[in-house]
Amino acid sequence: MNSHDFDNLIASERLVLIDFYATWCGACGAIDPVLDRVALSMSDIVSLVRIDTTSPSSFDLVRRYNIVALPTLTLFARGELLWRECGLISFDRLQNIIRRHQFAHLGY
Repeated sequence: MNSHDFDNLIASERLVLIDFYATWCGACGAIDPVLDRVALSMSDIVSLVRIDTTSPSSFDLVRRYNIVALPTLTLFARGELLWRECGLISFDRLQNIIRRHQFAHLGY
């Protein structure tokens, strides 16, 4: 994903959860079931986008967001970074974070 497409994606009113990962990363593979569950059970609230940090098209984004640890999860809405965390995270914790930001970014 190039920077222009990324900027258009995160400009949405909708929450966008970005998973910065690499195929060689064991922790990235371990978090996949959590992210799959979020994508299935919370699709009405959040869009999930996975960005392979080893892809040449994503190098600008990796530099821009200073991705130095994997996996790195970020949550955006209206182009604003709402939350960021590196490493493994449970479904319950991630679900709570998404729900906490569900309306907060809209000023409710």
